[in-house]
Amino acid sequence: MRVSLICIGTKMPAWVEEGVAEYRKRLPAEIQFDIKELPLPKRGKNTDIRRAISQEGEAMIAAIPAGDRVIALDVLGKAVSTHGLAEALANWQMDGDNVSILVGGPDGLSAKCLSLARQKWSLSAMTLPHPLVRVLFAEQLYRAWTINNNHPYHR
Repeated sequence: MRVSLICIGTKMPAWVEEGVAEYRKRLPAEIQFDIKELPLPKRGKNTDIRRAISQEGEAMIAAIPAGDRVIALDVLGKAVSTHGLAEALANWQMDGDNVSILVGGPDGLSAKCLSLARQKWSLSAMTLPHPLVRVLFAEQLYRAWTINNNHPYHR
């Protein structure tokens, strides 16, 4: 199965790439984790924010592979725990689902992205920096897998 983070923003700091790579290599071969980075449109003081969000949303929707289960990360989404992610991961694997997780730009996700999502999750009640979300999600995906596989960390 594949889990993809579809994110607005490119050119992440080295620590982000290194952190994601560390957890990606810990995952088993049957779980492919990838990150699709989409460019953040230029913004200036006269930028129409609604239009920018809409453009980002269209790019994100175009990047979702056909048939994927779509989950939006949104500050107003349902709080998801590590054990909740582990349960979701087990279900995705049983159902043979590939999953696209949408991570919006600095102003959030478009209404179209939110309506397309089967679920809306919040990783924290706090607003997290987008580079940190990538590392955090990679680590939590790995941790969810360890829970499901009775790893010594979780016995």
